[in-house]
Amino acid sequence: MAKFQSVRARLDSIVQASHAPGLQFVVVTAEGTAFEYFGGWADLARRRPMGSGTTMMAYSMSKTITAAAVLQVIDAQQLSLDESINRYLEFCPYGPEVTIRRLLAHTAGIPNPIPLAWIHALAAHETFDEHAALARVLCRHKRLSFAPGTRYGYSNIGYWLLGEFVQRVTGVAFTAYLARQVLEPLGVTPQELGFTIPSIPGHARGYLEKYSLLNAFKRMLVDREFIGTYYDRWLELYPHYLDGAAFGGLVGTTRGFAKFLQDQLRAQSVLFRDSTRRDFYAQQHTNDGSGVPTSLGWHVGSLNDKRLYYKEGGGGGFHCMMRLYPGSGIGTVVMTNATSFNVRNLLDRTDCEFLAPK
Repeated sequence: MAKFQSVRARLDSIVQASHAPGLQFVVVTAEGTAFEYFGGWADLARRRPMGSGTTMMAYSMSKTITAAAVLQVIDAQQLSLDESINRYLEFCPYGPEVTIRRLLAHTAGIPNPIPLAWIHALAAHETFDEHAALARVLCRHKRLSFAPGTRYGYSNIGYWLLGEFVQRVTGVAFTAYLARQVLEPLGVTPQELGFTIPSIPGHARGYLEKYSLLNAFKRMLVDREFIGTYYDRWLELYPHYLDGAAFGGLVGTTRGFAKFLQDQLRAQSVLFRDSTRRDFYAQQHTNDGSGVPTSLGWHVGSLNDKRLYYKEGGGGGFHCMMRLYPGSGIGTVVMTNATSFNVRNLLDRTDCEFLAPK
């Protein structure tokens, strides 16, 4: 179709002009894949092309999948979203008003320091103590930024606590629970989405743009051991893992996230009962009834008067976003190996092609 050709040409121009070393993009419906693109370079030094199976870091796009796991646990254990997280985590310093609902909706008042330094090397991953890492972060950031429930305030620490909640309630490591209860039922393979890099040769290298603010301050934000070499206008960052799996640890492909979106577009989700899925999309409010721009796991917005739910992720060398348009029956995902690439602008432009009347 002509519109598919125009989208493909636009994406080709992005990688040819080196606005991003490489990217993956997919559009899905409940029935299958409507459009898919992958192009550019996964690794500039070794001239490895970006493929459909090349993995990238999802960073905060992981949070929506974490929220799905939390809602599953709430439903299965017949718990309340409005219970204090302190009932389950004795080491949480933030007081009884920090509830599961507020953590999911980013209205708990948990502080949000820059998390770029919360990473560790591949060699350290097998023995890395995530619980101890979280304890150290909590010790440094003990005070709430605002009274719980009074306003919206994004927090990575808040979702890190939710991962601990899942582990404490189920008795299963958070990463194992999510793999078995969220990803496997969707038919997502470990090569498509998981918490470990399945193959270093098959994993994209992440890049910082040479003339960017993050690059200018990189040595203040990222440990020297992760900073590589310049290739033209791109600075390579070495592969790594995030300290907190629940707030940003997923590694994978657009195809992996697309399977999650497809499930959410179908009449019956394999992950949730209907009532739980309604909770997943219900816009949240502050104590005084004012709406906030989140549901229990999504940000809420619109494009051309079409309601959309989205989650963005970005960090050391990668940037991505997924969107769901329930009224139009489509979902879209873009992943790139460039921290500064404007994924929001890309989806605003490309999604319009698929939302247009047939």
